[in-house]
Amino acid sequence: MHKLETKSQQVIGACPHDCPDTCSLLTEVEDGKAIKVRGNPAHPQTAGVLCNKVSKYTERTYDDKRILQPLKRIGAKGPNAQFEPISWEKAIEEIAHKLKTIAAQDPNHILPYSYAGTMGKVQGESMSSRFFNKLGASRLERTICSSAGTQALLYSMGSKVGMKVEQFANSKLIIIWGSNSISSNLHFWRYANQAKAKGAKLICIDPRRTETAEKCDVHLSIKPGTDAALVLAIIRELVLKNAIDQDYIDRYTVGWESLKERAMQWTLERAAQVCGLTTFEISDLAQDYASIKNAAIRLNYGLQRSKGGGNAVRAVVSLPAVIGAWRSASGGALLANSGRFPTDLQTLQRPDLLAGKKPSLVNMSTIGDALNTEIEKHSFETPFIKSVIVYNSNPVAVAPDSKQVAKGFAREDLFTVVLEHFQTDTADYADYILPATTQLEHWDIHTSYGHTDILINKPAIAPVGLSKPNTQIFRDLAKAMGFDEDCFKEQDLTLCKQAFEKTLPNMCFDTLLDKGYFELEVLDAPYAKGGFHTPSNRFEFYCERLSQMGQDPLPSFIPNYEQARLDGKYPLAMISPPARNFLNSTFVNIDGIHKSSNNEPYIEIHPKDAHERGISCESLVEVFNDRGRYHCKVEITERARPGLIVGLGIWWRKHGLNGTNINELTSQKLTDFGNGPTFYDCTVQVRRLEVNS
Repeated sequence: MHKLETKSQQVIGACPHDCPDTCSLLTEVEDGKAIKVRGNPAHPQTAGVLCNKVSKYTERTYDDKRILQPLKRIGAKGPNAQFEPISWEKAIEEIAHKLKTIAAQDPNHILPYSYAGTMGKVQGESMSSRFFNKLGASRLERTICSSAGTQALLYSMGSKVGMKVEQFANSKLIIIWGSNSISSNLHFWRYANQAKAKGAKLICIDPRRTETAEKCDVHLSIKPGTDAALVLAIIRELVLKNAIDQDYIDRYTVGWESLKERAMQWTLERAAQVCGLTTFEISDLAQDYASIKNAAIRLNYGLQRSKGGGNAVRAVVSLPAVIGAWRSASGGALLANSGRFPTDLQTLQRPDLLAGKKPSLVNMSTIGDALNTEIEKHSFETPFIKSVIVYNSNPVAVAPDSKQVAKGFAREDLFTVVLEHFQTDTADYADYILPATTQLEHWDIHTSYGHTDILINKPAIAPVGLSKPNTQIFRDLAKAMGFDEDCFKEQDLTLCKQAFEKTLPNMCFDTLLDKGYFELEVLDAPYAKGGFHTPSNRFEFYCERLSQMGQDPLPSFIPNYEQARLDGKYPLAMISPPARNFLNSTFVNIDGIHKSSNNEPYIEIHPKDAHERGISCESLVEVFNDRGRYHCKVEITERARPGLIVGLGIWWRKHGLNGTNINELTSQKLTDFGNGPTFYDCTVQVRRLEVNS
């Protein structure tokens, strides 16, 4: 028999997930079906390479557990909730009717809840923002990932602009601080390896001996939340070694003498005791930073998830200014480059639709408390929430203190709509689940916080089943609500064009469509001659804005809220970094990913701590504190330093042995500034579970 001919094509796209790499994708399509997703070899940053997660994107798109029609709940909310199919027309009609009723009382009773389920400018916050602005709903303070670090950059440097990531390939010293790059920043790791091949020294600072730490020349296993203390001791050593760049300091910084006075109090011995390191480790690190030119720091958001997280980031990004590392393109630091992109949010999100309304502000990191505020205690600052519209997020799994979050979503009087691909923990509590498209099925435009390219995403296939893009769902809701402004009729390709049409007139959109990416023209060494975007136009060791707010104007070490207790009640620190094959709670339910991640939740514990508790590798354990209890398996490993347990990945609660996940144990306490969560500022105890318990 002759083989039937098939129509095959490759469609350019962009990875939508919360990762600095923002890869350009090529989707192979045959007869309308996506066959394979691979990295675009023509895009220099992607270079044809994808992580294990995204390379399985077709498996996720066509997973038989995917929700492909609107669903309406019948019966009780929760993990055993039952749903029945409903037509799109009926679902939109009933949701709009309910929202109209609530908004007639007070639109602040309605809260959108979303984050980075997609980083796209269109399917993220465009039509949805227009909808909620017109409605006058409460605003969501989107803090759950990066707000402390973001504020730190703004207070010190004035913008989220750092080194060009490709310049790390020319660095002679690379300090990877609070980042498992192999897992969460794969394409940066390529540049680090290029530098290493040319003789660069790689140092990793991380409480856990990660895959990245294993491949570096030096690993410093620091205690969680003590990074600022380490920096202050390094600065003291730099002063003593006469390794500072006084000319750069005098020309381009503010507040050096005050910072130096503070740093001189941090002896090697004091910092070693606080950080859990030896004096030799700190001294050697300072010597390397003092003597090796073209020194670069790649820090990530892990180190800002504790009480003093903002100050920790301020401290770390001070180091390149102290030694003048910014003079070289291959020196300095990088946390985020998202400040380089002039996205036209005014046009995309249309805040003018508020028309004078001043909505309340609700912090997404304290959604557990917000949903459990009694109606008698509500105010403008703490509105009583009667409805939550969830999209691009899974708060019941990812928000801290998840017992309280689940309790809030379980309220029978809370009207909840969830736009989703799968029946997540949050979808279990929905009144309506609306099927959303995946990245392979819609238009979008993307920036990056790791590199400096804009990417386009074309739909490779038609929406699967009855799924619709987020934008279309909010268009349908807007029409049903009677919102008749023309902006609610604009289509996704128009929105993609609007993102940069006014702010980047030199970007040819047709070229972007054809090529898939557009490289911004940026300086290789952005701060070689100062030019920081602060009020002083200098790097601000001393920040007058913080002083006026009644806060410490200098970077400071702030101890964690939760210290390991000597009475033995909660003696172990706990961190919960991403698993290599998950991205927060995304991909957790995909069978092929499960198998590469131990197939079930577990914690890592040091052999010493395991031995003291009679725990073996076959044990089931209970991890607990005053907030909750989490049952899981255990891996005994020296990846975890003594006194630390590591819970990798945000598994859905329904995957937990007792219906909980690691966030059962984290708190709703917030960071020093930025109102961010303190996921890594947490203490617990661990005990072995009897098999029949």
